[in-house]
Amino acid sequence: MRWLAVAGQLLTILAVHFLLGVSLPLVEMLTLLAVLALFNLASWMRNRLALPVSNGELFAALLVDVAVLSGQLFFAGGVSNPFIYLYLLQVAVGSVLLKPRYIWAIVVVTSLCFVALTQWHRPLPAPGMMSPSMSAQYIGGLLVCFVLNASLLVIFIGRIGRNLRQRDASLADLRQRAAEEEHIVRMGLLASGAAHELGTPLATLSVILGDWARMAPFAAEPELREEIEEMQVQLKRCKSIVSGILLSAGEARGEAPEETTLHDFLDDLVDEWRTTRPVTSLHYKRDDVPDVPIISDSALKQMIGNVLDNALEAAPKSPLWLTVDCDEDTLTLHVLDNGPGFAPQMLEQFGKPYQSSKGKPGGGLGLFLSVNVARTLGGRIEARNRMEGGAEVIITLPLATLMPPEWAPHGA
Repeated sequence: MRWLAVAGQLLTILAVHFLLGVSLPLVEMLTLLAVLALFNLASWMRNRLALPVSNGELFAALLVDVAVLSGQLFFAGGVSNPFIYLYLLQVAVGSVLLKPRYIWAIVVVTSLCFVALTQWHRPLPAPGMMSPSMSAQYIGGLLVCFVLNASLLVIFIGRIGRNLRQRDASLADLRQRAAEEEHIVRMGLLASGAAHELGTPLATLSVILGDWARMAPFAAEPELREEIEEMQVQLKRCKSIVSGILLSAGEARGEAPEETTLHDFLDDLVDEWRTTRPVTSLHYKRDDVPDVPIISDSALKQMIGNVLDNALEAAPKSPLWLTVDCDEDTLTLHVLDNGPGFAPQMLEQFGKPYQSSKGKPGGGLGLFLSVNVARTLGGRIEARNRMEGGAEVIITLPLATLMPPEWAPHGA
């Protein structure tokens, strides 16, 4: 803003001196302008420190502006100069930026400067200044001053208002993030309790099923043996779901992560998902994906599994597609289905808790936890509707956060 003030004063001084033919003390006035420019350079350097600016600092900066403007008016006719009304600009800026006591201090200071300029100033050598009501130059100056004041007020207050709106938007985003993180904490507590309470009965069921599988009456019946094996698979899945929710609601890295390769991780994940879900067909493709070492844990598997589960629920009798590609240091997974797609309001609230089109309690938590895991890993999850019908969910993850520390790129 001050650079605009410096440029405006410079153009005004030169225009009045050379175009209007009014002799001004250029040396003194340009010196004051240079002081203002140097002060603005110092302010710019201060701003680069990224420290909070207090109201006292803003007040002092506005006092410098008032002092330079008073000096310019002292050398150019005092109150007889139509640009005396530029004091209003300092008051307007102060009223937006400062606390009430500083605002009234600016009003008092500018009023005192106005009064002082009625007594102490250098006369402006322009014809008709002693009778300003009859001076075309004075009327023209008033008009220019009015236009300048109006324009600068629009620019300054508009910019300040835009900054305030951006700040409010940032605060709203931070509040939303805080609410989501609080919800995640609650989910973590719930998952901890569920893991504790369900651990014993699940372990008991696992022991019973293991005993049944070895009992002669069941071992002799292939159909019963297959059903027992299916129950064991589903029981294992229940344990994995409880553990996955616990990890997703807490931190992205599990308690016992294991090192594997990207190809093995993806292939094993797809094979396990195919065998534990009633999927008609899953077309899996991972061409040109580097087989780099990565850290695998339950949260990462659960995140991708949740996205595939949602695609399966959207189109249970249609084929699904999982395409994996890698662009430089970013891994991207595309999950596509032939379902009805996302409603517009669902796309706007994608990844928010309890935002689901399934119409059942707790819907939307899977995607919410998946979005949180991806965010923790430095990635993101996006959704869109396909032109040919159906939906596409895109998971983007930086490879550096998946790789072991000794394999990650330097500085990642």
